This record gives sequence, structure tokens and C-alpha cells, in this order.
Amino acid sequence: MGNSYAGQLKTTRFEEVLHNSIEASLRSNSLVPRPVFSQLYLEAEQQLSALEGGSRVDNEEEEEGEGGLEQSCPPNPYQMHPPPEGCCTTDGFCQAGKDLRLVSISSEPIDVPAGFLLVGAKSPSLPDHLLVCAVDKRFLPDDDGHNALLGFSGNCVGCGKKGFCYFTEFSSHMNLKVTTQPKKQKHLKYYLIRNAQGALTKGPLICWKGSEFRSRQASASACSSSLFPPLESSGLPAPFPSEPGPRTTPSIPLGAPQAGPASDHTSLTAAVGPAVFNGKDSPKHQPLVKHSLSAVPRPSALGILSNSGPPKKRHKGWSPESPSAADGGYPQGGGSRAKYESAGVTCMPQVGLVGPASVTFPVVASGEPVSVPDNLLKICKAKPVIFKGKYSSHGHFPYLCGNLNDVVVSPLLYTCYQNSQSVSRAYAQYGASTMQPISEEMQLLLTVYYLVQLAADQVPLMEDLEQIFLRSWRESHLTEIRQYQQVPPQPIPPAPGAVAPVTSAQLPWLAGLAASSCNDSVHIIECTYSLAEGLSEMFRLLIEGKLAKTNYVVIICACRSAAIDSCIAVTGKYQARILSESLLTPAEYQKEVNYELVTGKVDSLGAFFSTLCPEGDIDILLDKFHQENQGQISSSLTASSVTKSASLDVGGTPVCTDSSTQNLDLGSFEKVDFLICIPPSEVTYQQTLFHVWHSGVLLELGLEKEHMTKQRVEQYVLKLDAEAQTKFKAFLQNSFQNPHTLFVLIHDHAHWDLVSSAVHDLYSQSDPSVGLVDRLLNCKEVKEAPNIVTLHVTSFPYALQTQHTLISPYNEIHWPASYSNGVDLYPEKKKYFGLSEFIESTLSGHSLPLLRYDSSFEAMVTALGKRFPRLHSAVIRTFVLVQHYTAAMMAVSGLSQMKNYTSVETLEITQNLINSPKQCPCGHGLMVLLRVPCSPLAAVAYERLAHVRAQLALEEHFEIILGNPSSGITIGKHFLKQLKMWQKIEDAEWRPQTYLELEGLPCILIFSGMDPHGESLPRSLRYCDLRLINSSCLVRTALEQELGLAAYFVSSEAPLEKGARSEALESDAEKLSSTDNEDEELCVCFEPGSTSEKRSPVKRERSRSRDSVSSSLSSKASSSARCGESPAQAQLAGPSRGDRARSPQPCGPAEEGRAPGERQWLRAGRGPPAVISRRSPGPAPQPDPGLKTGQWSIQVSAPSSSSSGSPSSSAMPAASPLVLQAAQCSASKACRRPPVVFLPKLVYDMVTSTDGSGLPKAASLLPSHSVMWASSFRPLLSKTMTSTEQSLYYRQWTVPRPSHMDYGSRAEGRVDGFHPRRLLLSGPPQIGKTGAYLQFLSILSRMLIRLTEVDVYDEEEININLREESDWHYLQLSDPWPDLELFKKLPFDYIIHDPKYEDASLICSHHQSIKNEDRGTHRKPEDLYVRRQTARMRLSKYAAYNTYHHCEQCHQYMGFHPRYQLYESALHAFAFSYSMLGEEIQLHFIIPKSKEHHFVFSQPGGQLESMRLPLVTDKSHEYIKSPTFTPTTGRHEHGLFNLYHAMDGASHLHVLVVKEYEMAIYKKYWPNHIMLVLPSIFNSAGVGAAHFLIKELSYHNLELERNRQEELGIKPQDIWPFIVISDDSCVMWNVVDVDGAGERSREFSWSERNVSLKHIMQHIEASPNITHYALIGMRKWSSKTGSREVREPFSRCHVHDFVILNVDLTQNVQYNQNRFMCDDVDFNLRVHSAGLLLCRFNRFSVMKKQIAVGGHRSFHITSKVSDSPMAIVPAQYICAPDSKHTLLAAPAQLLLEKFLQHHSHRFFPLSLRNHGHPVLSVDGYLNLGSQISVCYVSSRPHSLNISCSDFLFSGLLLYLCDSFVGAGFLKKFHFLKGATLCVICQDRNSLRQTVVRLELEDEWQFRLRDEFQTANAKEDRPLFFLTGRHI
Repeated sequence: MGNSYAGQLKTTRFEEVLHNSIEASLRSNSLVPRPVFSQLYLEAEQQLSALEGGSRVDNEEEEEGEGGLEQSCPPNPYQMHPPPEGCCTTDGFCQAGKDLRLVSISSEPIDVPAGFLLVGAKSPSLPDHLLVCAVDKRFLPDDDGHNALLGFSGNCVGCGKKGFCYFTEFSSHMNLKVTTQPKKQKHLKYYLIRNAQGALTKGPLICWKGSEFRSRQASASACSSSLFPPLESSGLPAPFPSEPGPRTTPSIPLGAPQAGPASDHTSLTAAVGPAVFNGKDSPKHQPLVKHSLSAVPRPSALGILSNSGPPKKRHKGWSPESPSAADGGYPQGGGSRAKYESAGVTCMPQVGLVGPASVTFPVVASGEPVSVPDNLLKICKAKPVIFKGKYSSHGHFPYLCGNLNDVVVSPLLYTCYQNSQSVSRAYAQYGASTMQPISEEMQLLLTVYYLVQLAADQVPLMEDLEQIFLRSWRESHLTEIRQYQQVPPQPIPPAPGAVAPVTSAQLPWLAGLAASSCNDSVHIIECTYSLAEGLSEMFRLLIEGKLAKTNYVVIICACRSAAIDSCIAVTGKYQARILSESLLTPAEYQKEVNYELVTGKVDSLGAFFSTLCPEGDIDILLDKFHQENQGQISSSLTASSVTKSASLDVGGTPVCTDSSTQNLDLGSFEKVDFLICIPPSEVTYQQTLFHVWHSGVLLELGLEKEHMTKQRVEQYVLKLDAEAQTKFKAFLQNSFQNPHTLFVLIHDHAHWDLVSSAVHDLYSQSDPSVGLVDRLLNCKEVKEAPNIVTLHVTSFPYALQTQHTLISPYNEIHWPASYSNGVDLYPEKKKYFGLSEFIESTLSGHSLPLLRYDSSFEAMVTALGKRFPRLHSAVIRTFVLVQHYTAAMMAVSGLSQMKNYTSVETLEITQNLINSPKQCPCGHGLMVLLRVPCSPLAAVAYERLAHVRAQLALEEHFEIILGNPSSGITIGKHFLKQLKMWQKIEDAEWRPQTYLELEGLPCILIFSGMDPHGESLPRSLRYCDLRLINSSCLVRTALEQELGLAAYFVSSEAPLEKGARSEALESDAEKLSSTDNEDEELCVCFEPGSTSEKRSPVKRERSRSRDSVSSSLSSKASSSARCGESPAQAQLAGPSRGDRARSPQPCGPAEEGRAPGERQWLRAGRGPPAVISRRSPGPAPQPDPGLKTGQWSIQVSAPSSSSSGSPSSSAMPAASPLVLQAAQCSASKACRRPPVVFLPKLVYDMVTSTDGSGLPKAASLLPSHSVMWASSFRPLLSKTMTSTEQSLYYRQWTVPRPSHMDYGSRAEGRVDGFHPRRLLLSGPPQIGKTGAYLQFLSILSRMLIRLTEVDVYDEEEININLREESDWHYLQLSDPWPDLELFKKLPFDYIIHDPKYEDASLICSHHQSIKNEDRGTHRKPEDLYVRRQTARMRLSKYAAYNTYHHCEQCHQYMGFHPRYQLYESALHAFAFSYSMLGEEIQLHFIIPKSKEHHFVFSQPGGQLESMRLPLVTDKSHEYIKSPTFTPTTGRHEHGLFNLYHAMDGASHLHVLVVKEYEMAIYKKYWPNHIMLVLPSIFNSAGVGAAHFLIKELSYHNLELERNRQEELGIKPQDIWPFIVISDDSCVMWNVVDVDGAGERSREFSWSERNVSLKHIMQHIEASPNITHYALIGMRKWSSKTGSREVREPFSRCHVHDFVILNVDLTQNVQYNQNRFMCDDVDFNLRVHSAGLLLCRFNRFSVMKKQIAVGGHRSFHITSKVSDSPMAIVPAQYICAPDSKHTLLAAPAQLLLEKFLQHHSHRFFPLSLRNHGHPVLSVDGYLNLGSQISVCYVSSRPHSLNISCSDFLFSGLLLYLCDSFVGAGFLKKFHFLKGATLCVICQDRNSLRQTVVRLELEDEWQFRLRDEFQTANAKEDRPLFFLTGRHI
């Protein structure tokens, strides 16, 4: 098969020597393994050029010539490639133009790498000159002319170019201009040595003798230098130095494709395989070269590794000695998989065998060749597959000659043996003492035991063998191992308990004994001299027919020393065929099949079939039938059906937010955009468009307007075909231009095409789509774009879960979560039916299993395989199956004699297909999926079946559709008409574009393409015929992908066997579905409405919540969502939501195909199926199993029909969803069960048998073609593993092949290798992942909007109508700053206008007359926070942020900067004395290194001396002069301390003032902020203490700075005296722009805009005479602000929240350090009474964010008695002294303030709602509640007080009064009779002293019971009160 058309990999002695060199290296007993050829380590650039076809002629060094070998092959005339244009071609110079002649450069210094020698080369064109070159000495002979390794490695000493691996290439570079093939023996003539003067001179001749250098072993001396010297010397990078030595082995693909057509040569590069270090100490670093495909440390694992030399153009054969002829090349011609990926798992995973067929071997001189008989295939009916086993370093595998096409040789077993030797080394990593590996004899014996117990229809699996070795070895070292690792029991046959070691002498005898019981299925051949003898014997027995019953021949040669040589030949026809075919890559498989079809080889098969029919040729029978029945056919398919649309909803969506906060700052994005990349399948493309269209996601994200066209939707879905690049570039451009848009790049069906783009670059002429995913999604622009998040979506994530994956395990979303145990995962009454459920149905107890195989079909295939050994089994299987369908159709049509020529299974399928439409009044039928992976065979099957259908006049009974990924769906007019009728489609141009739209159509869908690409199938799919899948490709992804086609959501209430559920249900469903649209549908439906309505985002929202639906489903769904996966799921529904109505819901999963949901909708459109009950199948397809979300309402269609909901996709918008209408419709009943799946027997066994872990055997297969096992030493997957644990398992135990796009990712620099913006969503097939990710986009969008919004307080100022009407207003409306003289004349407004003080006591001044009803209604205390009004505002670019904000600009500001490590901050103590406290105050500053320039430190000593202050006269606009202090508690995450944007990047000094116990947490969250830590005595204090200390510290610092700068000649009054005290919730600042029409005009317009805090601060700091103002503030923002509030630019009134304080003027006015509430009002009043100015800039306003945690709410008043369950109410905050009242754990001051706020009427009964007679409050303001007014007076001399002469006060409050309050002072005030007094003091003693000192008893009456205290324990220092009545 091979040579005839595709070229064979032929090799020469070169490979043999190469292999021996490697083997000698591996087997070396020295500590340092011998170096393997330096050719294996090429520099990347060289390698690339070497791999570009046509760029160079390969070096065939030893092909002809010496030794006279291989004379049978005429040499090719040698032609030197023309040199590249522009290079130097002068003799004696290299192509770079550098002189190489010895005479010219003898005295120049030449850099010679270690291990290289300078030699002189002779050029025929320069006979008198020697040319100097540097050559690796290993490739030169020793003094005896021996031991030169074959090959070449040299450097040019002229231009310094290194790494020439072929002498051919090197001679071209040196311009040798030879006429024959250049040979190093001919041209490298002399060693060069330096003479005494240091000049180079000609030395001794190089002793090239004969061909002995081909001897099999390289001498050890040649390798004495360091490991791989060429590598190190050339400074190549060593990716993965950290890989543990023992398990990894470098394997480097090498070699170059030959130039020219691949007619006779292979087009693969071969991969050089694993150098498994056998020595005990393998080098710590195995330098791996980064060559074009980059090197991979190849773990010694699965038997897939192989070593083979570079393919040569004229090789005559392949030396079996070289470990493998293939495995790692990449096909030059199309084919989406590189060879590397071809390794499968059967005994021989596909090693990339060359040529369509297999590997062949040359005869080489040493050793006796074995001739392969010419008629071997004809006699044996199968190509024997020979597995090389163990052979000693002295022995070698024999050379084969003769009919090499009829055998296949594979190194897999050899590799497996080698790998299992590394098991013990793997334990060494755990510190185990050295344990002996399993002996070679035991390995072979175990292999024999394994083969003996295989059944006749089983194929050996490498994985099984590895597990057997591992288990045997474990048992023999049980005690040693137990302490290192607990391993689950392994499966597979028990190994004989090996007590004594097996010797090589015993081995043949023991093997024979083992084989004696197997009826000769295993035959042992023992040879005495060499394996060649055994192979010859085997071929003889085969030819004589003596091995007819033998499946395996084991050849053992135990002669030499103690070593064992062995090989195993698979001769069983079934096994040999499967194993040899499994070696083909998918591309080769297709090529082979194509070849057989094109060349007519299959004609013999057709001829055979025609002889089977009793009445002659079947076609004759068909023609006869056709003529007899013409004209009598009536179509039974006319019934029309009324269908309703179904909708699906899914709830729950994965919440994929990036775990890496520093890498993805969602807060910096304003909107979401997306691009969905899908495989190049037209149906998948249309299906995805449909989902996107109907999900409403484009409207919700604001990307499109209400009426979008299909062309607009197409902008968001990218088919990865030849045109993809342009569209993708536009996407990148868009992302670059819109940095504030978050682009989500969704890579759907992400397990498809993981080929590295490097592979494509090597073979640019190959299929352009190869490597496209890597070229686009992994390009530098995508990886580096901070606004692109890549979401990989797949049902088979295994190939993305390797040791080199870019996806963090924390960024994987497995949906639904596997730990939900099925609880509540699905929509009501829906069950997801996936692989595990199909397998369950095969267990006993089920009437009819849903997974079946067809034994009569398999028997016929096997028989024909023997008859036609040269045909690929795929061809045979396809022809047999088509024949069965043909016979079945004929039988059903009345030719009953044909029943004997089909199988029962095929007959059942055909009968149901043809009869189902007759049983349904609407004509609905079922779909049969016939999977034919190979497109040419699919076309053959289609043509044949269509022909038979036509002959039998069945054209209107069922349709035959050829489903090809590259084309759309074509159906006949008759069926098109039916679909339109069922789906009520009026559009004349409508055509079905997705399989979902074929709902209810009776048809055979011939589904071709090597891999399904995510196409969803309708619910009417009844049979999934997978008998033709490529059973030899045994990898987990391939198997699960094929079986995933049948995944389904079904109604869980009817037993599967019965098919239908009760009629009542059906009819209900029908009713439901008939309602408006499917809204009600189950679940989640959205409310009914027109379809267009449904699309609206708003509705989406509703549905999202899922409760919109009445059905319980929805509630379930929601819970499910909660459960795990889910939120997303729930949301999933989204997609549907929006349009649900419209049609089918798109919702679900689009991708999944049938996911029920999806299907549903889709289907819906289609309608046919039957009514599905609303429950509709399920869940969204997406969700995985559980997906509660699933809700998908599918209403319609058959139960399983999830698809029903959708209307026709193609028409997308237009179609209405359809529903199968009739409850009685048979199709609808059928749809209530999953389809029946037919598998090949091999696959069936693999899927239904379990291994030791309880999982199906298929789960332990290699997970994907593109990865390989990292080690044989790996545990089995466990049944109890969750998806996450499975992911971690694959991440530990698999590595990508060199052709995988992740192969080189680890070398990219990041230690963990994970990309911060990569996410992976995985879920079972058809579970609804498409709906999930569309829903995710919606959620993400809402999240972004929410992140860019903030709730700010939006309340009108209070007490506006009480404003004092004075003659004075500030009428200079256009003044930017207050005029000091004018301003001094303004009266002070005592009334509080800040809405947060709505419940505070009014402050009276003599101007007001307040009516009692003027005050607002009293609010309950608990409502104060909850009820405050807020508005949602979009954050501006000048906002202050909390710790959740990260963006590029503020990384440095926040401390995430490489220059400043997070821990780089120092704690500094700062002490000052304060006379009022009578002690020194010690504060601590935490100052980050980056902020130290704001402070002055002593020199030396580094003690903190002061904080630098600027000068009043500074005018710089680069910084803010006033230091900002922000007291905070409980808000380390939520406080708005990031002022970078608010300050517009300006330099400023910001200090957080924190309590000592919170210091660590604040420092953690804000590492680059200065902290002022309050003394521990203030840990329980309120905000008053912080304000007090800030002000006192600032004044003290002002004094220090004045003193310091006075020495510099600066006047004290020039030091800037202001500080800012800001709340931690100030989020944005605004300015009002007033357009004043005239100075005093009543009419003026104004507008408000957001500005930076920098703008406001610099404006205020620039005010003239600013140092004359004591306090400056601004308005609190409100949307209700009217022109009255902003008309006057300045007011003299209270300021709050954000105040600029002059610490110099207010030196003698302190904040009250004891206060918790209203301390700012209290301070404002005292500042004013001291005669100082308070100015509020009315045209500036501050927005305050509502923060629900921390602040004053962090103070909780609780009982000291811990077990007291009672809630504490304010009335309990005080008690009688010495009573047994419950004591409270809270500061006395807090209890006092809270009590007075709520219960002050107990002390001041006369004052209640008596605003004309306020309570007189001396020297302080306490909040007595909104119903009582107070009048504030200061007792300080010269203070400003209101005139109280005309007031009669209703009470007197003396709070901690000091010595300024005297008896005479109080006598100036007048009180009502019965007015009450309250005196508050620190203790009872001072209470009595105060009463005496103030002579209170003269006017006030006291009683003993009128004494109270706060409810504190004595140690908490309660406050005491005394009350009395005025006499």
C-alpha cells in the first residue's frame, strides 16, 4: 500500500547508528550518561531552516560509497543547491564573505567551543589551500580510525555561524563547490595545531579508515566531556530546567523534510525520542534545546515515544533498531493533526507511521538480515505488527529486507519497557531508598501473562501493560512503598507473585508454561543465537499456515551473557489490522481511504456483495422492483401540524470572574463586547448565530439596536477558516481602540485544533486552518491585551489541562458541579442523559440497553477483513453497513427475502424510519444519524443509499442528508415544504440551516468529518449509528466526542423503556405549549408575549431571576443555580430569555447540540416533535447535568425535545417556534427517550468495561491525541473524583506533545505559567454551555455597569424654611472666592441643614420663630440607615476608590510597583505633650519608603521629627498643599482611600487614621498609604477622639515646622496652616457653573459637573486671605438642589464630611475627644463662638457613598452577661447607681449620647415639641432628639453668643462643665417654671461638687432618686447624671 503513492519512510544505516548511539548512551553505566548526537540539539533558527521543505538537500552521508553497502540502490546524482541570492560565492570564503583560508587566518584568535577541534578542509576548486573549520570531535575518528559517530556537527570560524548538522549544508556554506555528494571523509583532511608562535599550522592527517566507524557503539572516551557540550557551549536556552530528572527525557524532533514532491519520500520530520536516563543519577539539568518545535522533556511514559533519525531522501528502509519510525513528524500535506498527535492508545498508539501504510525496514550490513516473504499478506490476511521488546546493548534488532510493505514494526513496547524502568526512580523523588526496577525478565513474563488472558476479540492496550508493571513492582516493594504513597488497587490480571527473581535461563520455560493454557493463541519461539533466527522461524510458520490460530508470537533470545533479547509479533488478523491501522494519523487514514477509492481497489468489494443476493445482483433486483411499482406510490407524509414555539430557559451561569485581581480590573471597563470562535462547520456557525441572535445578548450589552440584521450578528461569530484572519484582525483593532471595553474572546469547541502554529509554519503549503487557533488566540496581541479575556468552552477539556496549560485551575468552571450529586440539578422532571447514563442502561435491569453493538455486522466485517487484507477496515465497514441498509430498505419495501442480508439492528432502524411518519397524523418522523467520519466514504454511502431509495420509490418517505462540515444542509422540496408547514414559516426563501431545524423530519443524516464540531441534533434523533467510527483511535476525547452526539435531556418521569409518559401529562404539556409562546413553558419561561417583545433585555432580566415562571421548575432551577455551578446557570437562561419567545430559545447551549435546551428551541422552531411537555427536556442543554438552570423550557417538543423551542434558525428572526403538536404524536412519544446508540464492538467493550477504579475503561485512555502521559508511574483516575480533581490529575500526569500549542508555554517567563485572563468552561456535551456563556456575558455586562456605579446619598437639605432671613446675604454672585470684609458681615446660620442630622436637635438662635409642626416626622432609630435616600451614579474619572479598584495608572500609587516591595514601610513613634490631657501622647506613623519624602527625619538616627508643610506663598499646580487625614474604622476594604484619580494624579499627602487593633489589616490592604495609629486607649473611642488627635498633632507639627523653617529664614506665618479632614466615604466632587445674566439678577441658570478633588482643593487653597478662615467646607450633593442653594456662592454655616481646617486659628478650640456623634456640629459651634469664620463654598459639593459596613455602625452595644439573649434598647442605657441593672459592654459616652438621642424627653419633659422654649446647652451640643430644640451658649470670655435675654428656657444641660462655668454665668438665663436640669459628670463626687460650686440648689430642686448613671461597670468609668426641677 505504501510506496505506490505516498512515499515511505526509508532509512539507512544512519538511523541505525543514531539509535545505537542513543542506546549506548542510555545503557552506559557511568554516572554521566553518554552524550547523544549533537544533532539532537539544534539551534532554533537552524532547525527552522532545516525544516523548510526545499531549502536544502539532506545529507545522505553514508549511503553509497564506503563499505559497498546497498549497491542495489543506484545513487542519485548530486546537485548542489544554488546559493541564496546576494551571498558570497568566492572560493575560500564562506557565504557570509569571511575568509576561511588557513594562510589568511592562521594567526587570528579563533573561538573553539569545548569538545570541538579545528580541522582543515580541502576544496576541489582550491587545491593549494586548506579551509579552517571547527568540528565536534565526536564525529571525527580516533587514532585507529574508529569510533567516529555518524553525522556531523560543525561551526564556521569565519562568520561564527554555529550548529551545522549536515556536512552537505556546511560544505555549501564554505563554498566547497563539489560535484559529488560532499562527504566529511573526503573533505576533512587534517587536524590543525598551533605552533610555538601560536600560529595555526597543518597537523596530522585525519585517519578515516574503511567503514568501521559505523560500529554500533560510540566509545566512551568520545563523550568524556560535559553532557551535551554543544548545547551548553552554544548558549541555548534550557526550557524546563526544573523538571525532575528521572522522569523526563528530552526528545527533540529533528530532521528536515525532503525537498520536492513527496512522491517517494516521507513528508514527516521524525521525532527523536526519549533518552531515558538509566543511570542512577540523571543530570540535574537536561538542557533541552529550544528548537523550532521547542523541546519537551518527555516523560518516560506512555509507549509513544520514539527515536528516529532525520528522514533521508533515498533511504532504502528503516532500521528497526531505531526506536521508532515515526511518532513525531508532521504531515506535510493537509491534515489537521501533526504526527505527534497521532499516538493512540492501543497497543500502538499511532506512531506516525509513514505513508498510508506502515513502516518498512532496510537491510543493513551488520547482523544477518531477515527476509520478509513476498506473499506474506496474501497468506496471512493481515500485516503482522512486530513490537521490538528488550534487546541488550550488544544485541540489536535484526534488519528486515524483502517485502517490507507487509510488516509493521513499532517501538512502542520497547518504550513501555523503558518507561516502566523509571518507576522506581519516580519514588526516589519522595526520598525512597533505591528500589530495584522490575527486571527485564519479569517484564517480558508479565507481558506474556497479559497476552494469554486477552480474549480473541480484544486488542492489547499499552495502558493495561503499564498498570500491570506498576502493580507488580508495587507488590514486590510493598513495605518500602507504603510509607511514600497510598495507591488505589490497580485493575488487570494478577501478576504471579514473584518471590524469587526470574533468570534469563528460566524465562523461555516459564513463558512457555504460561502460554500452554491458551490454546496456542500465544506462541513462544525460543532462539539460541539471535532474534533474526526467531523472526525467520515466525515468517516460515506464518507462510506454512501453522500460526492460523495464533494471535501473538513471543520471540525470546536468551543466549548472550545474561541479557535477554525479545520481540512480540501480533499475527492475529483482527488485532494486527487494528494495531497497524491505529498507527495512521487521521490525515493518513483519510489519504489511505481516498487512495483505495480513487484507484478502484474497492471494486472487488462491490463485486463480492453482488454475488450474495440469491437472485443475482442487488441492483438488478432493485431495477425490477422499481419497474413493477412505478406510479403506485402515494405519499403518506402530508399531515400538517400546528406547532407552538417552545422556549427554554436556563438558569445559573458560571461566575467566571478572574481570580487575579491585579491583572483584570473590572472596574476600569465600561462595557462588554465579544467574539465567538467556532470550528469551520457551516451548521455550527448558523447554530451559534441563531443562539446569539435569539439570546438578546447583543441588545443587552448595548452592541446592537432593536432591529438588527443577520449580517450584524455575523460580526460576533468567527468561523475558523481561511477567511478568519481578517475578521480577527478587526477584532484586535477594535480592542486596541477601545481600552475601556472588556472583550471576551470565546473559544467554543476548544479541544479542536490545538496544533501549534509552529507546525503550520513548517508546512505552509498544508491546510491553512492547521494551527489557526494558536496563531489567532495565542498571538502576542491577545496575550498582552489587558482588555481581552479568553474563555475556552469545551466538553472535553483534557488537552487544555496539561503540565504546561495557560489556564489556572482557579479559572476553570466545571458545569454543572460534580459534587451536586444530582440534587436539584435539572429542571423539573428533566434528566440529562449523557455517557454515564448510556452506560448504566447496559447494566442488568433495563429492558433495552441504549448502547448496543451489532454482532452480525461485526462478524461480517471480520470475515471480509480476512478476505480483503489490503483494504482499510473503514472502507470495509462502510460498504458492509451500506449493504445492510440497502437490504433492510428492500426488506421493508416488500422484498422480504432480503432480511437475511441485513442485521436485526439495521432492520429495526430502517423499519422505524420508514414507518414512523405513517403513525403520526402530522407526518413527523425520526432521524437516524449515520456517522461516517471519512468524507469520501460518506459521499459513497450517500450516493448508494439515495440510489436505493429512488429505486424503491421511497423519496417522499424519508430524506437522506449528507452533512459535511464545510457545506450547509440541502433537502428536497417535498420535505422543505413539510418543515415550513410544521413550523409555520411563510418565507419562500427559507432553508434549514441547522440540524435542529430538522426536528420531526424523517431522515438519515450521514454525518461526516473527522470530528464533530459541536453541531446540535434535534430531539427527533432516535438512532445514533456510530458503527463506522474509527475504532482504532482510542483516545478519551475522540470516544466521548462521538458518544456526545447522543447526549440528551429527557423527561425523567416516564421509565425509559416505555417511551411515553402518561397521556394526561402529554396533554397538559400540550396545553401549556399552546399558550402564548412558550413562556410559560416550563420553566422558566418568560412571560408570554410576542416574540419580539421577548427579546427585550428587560425581559431577559426577568427571566434571569427565574422566578418569572410559575412553574416549579423555575424555583428548582434557581436552587440549582445556587448549588454550584450555578449562578451562571441560572442565568443561563438568559439567552433564552430574551428571545425566548422568538423562537426557540436560543438559549441554551447552542453549542451543544442537542442539548436539550438548545435543541429545544431550535426545535421549537421546528416543531415536529411532539409536544414536549413543558418540562421540556431539559435543561438547557447547557448545563450539565445539573444545570438546574436548565429550565430550558422546552416546551414543546418532545420531551426530549429540548430543541423544540426554537424556531427555525435560519430564518432566525422570522420563524416562530414550533412545537410538536399532537400529544398523541408518536414522534413526541419517541422523543421522550434518548436515542439508541450503536457502536463498534471494540469501542463498546472499551466503554462498558470498567477498570479497578470503577470508571469505564475509556476514562483511563490517553485523554487526547495532542498530549502524552508524563509517566507510566501514575495512579488511575478515581470514580469519586470531581471535575476539578480530574483536571488536577491531568495537569499532573500529562504533557503536551511538541505539536501542541501549549508545548512551549512554560518557557515564557512567568513562574506559574498561567495566563491571568484565561478561563475554561467545561460541561458535558449538549448540556447547554452556549446558553451559559451567553448568559455569562450578560451577567458580566451587568456586573461592569454595577461596578461603574455607586449609590450616593441623595437627600434634600433639611430645615431650609428655617433659614435666618437676615438683611445680609452674600450677593456678589460671581465671586470665585469670598471677600473677607463682606463675609465677616454675614450672620452665622446656627441651623443644621445636613440631611444626616434629620433626627438631631434644632439649634435655636434669636432670629427664629419655629412652629411646633415645622419639624419633620420622627423616624424609628433603626430606619435611620435603611431609609436614607440614595441615587445610583456612574463613577466619573475623578472618583475615589476602595481596595477593589486596580488599574494600570494607580498600581504604583497603591504600592504594586516593582520598586517598592510591599513590606517596605517603617514604624515611627511621634510623641507630644498635651496639657489638657495632662500627659504625653504617643502616636505611631507607618510610613512606606515611597512616602518618606513627605517627612523630616533626624540625622543621624532617622527619628521622625516632623511632617513637611509647604508655604502659604507656594503657587505650584503640581501638588495639593493641605495634608489630608481620613479617620476610619471597619472599612479596610470599602473605605475610599484611593485618591489617585480624584486628585487627577497630583502629588498629595494622605494619612489614614486608624485604631491600633486595625493597623495590620489596613496595612495589608493599603501598603502604600501612610497610617497614623491612635494609642491603644482610643481603641474603643469614637470619631471625636480621632478628630481631636488629628488636630492636636497637626498643630504640634505646625509649631515644629515653623521652628525648623525659621532657621531657614522663613516667617512662621508663612507656613501653610491647613489640613483636610475627610470622611472615608467621599466618592466624587462636583462644581456648579453659574451663568449669571446680571450681578443681581434674579434670573440665572446653572449646571453641575463632576470635577477632580485637585481642582477644588487648588481653587480653595488659592483663596485670598485664606488664612483668616478657620473652617472651610462644601455642600453635600443632592439631585434636588435648587437654584436657591447655589445662588449665593458662600455661606457662613455648619460644615461637615469634608472640611479644610486652619489649625493655627483654631489652636484653642478642640474637638471633644469623647464624642461619638455630632462632634462636627459641636466643634462648629465652638469655632463660631470663638469669633472665627466658617465658610461653606456652596458651588462645590461632595458626594458621599453609601457604605453598609464600618463607620459608626461598627459600635455594637451588647450586654456584659454573654448569655443574655435580650435585645438592648436605648431606655436600658442608663440606670440608678448601685442597682442590679444589666451592665453593658460599651463606652459610657456612647451610652449617654444614644440615650439622650432617643429618651431625652424623660429629662426634659417640658421641652418636647416646644421649640419656642429650647433647652439651654452650655459649652457643648448634644443631640436630644428631633423633638427638642437646644440653644447653645459658650461660657468662654469674649465668646460670641446669641442674645438670650428674651428666651425662657425649658431646661438646662450642663455636660462636663469646666471652671469657666460659674454660678454668676448661669444666673443670666431665665427658665420656665418646672423646667428641668440635667448635670452630667465623670463621677458622683464631682457631681456633688458641681452642684455646690454652681449654687444650683438655690434655684433647682433635687431628689435622691433623680440620680442616674450610664449602665457601665465601675471599671468602665460610667458617667453620672443628676436631674432637678426649677423652683
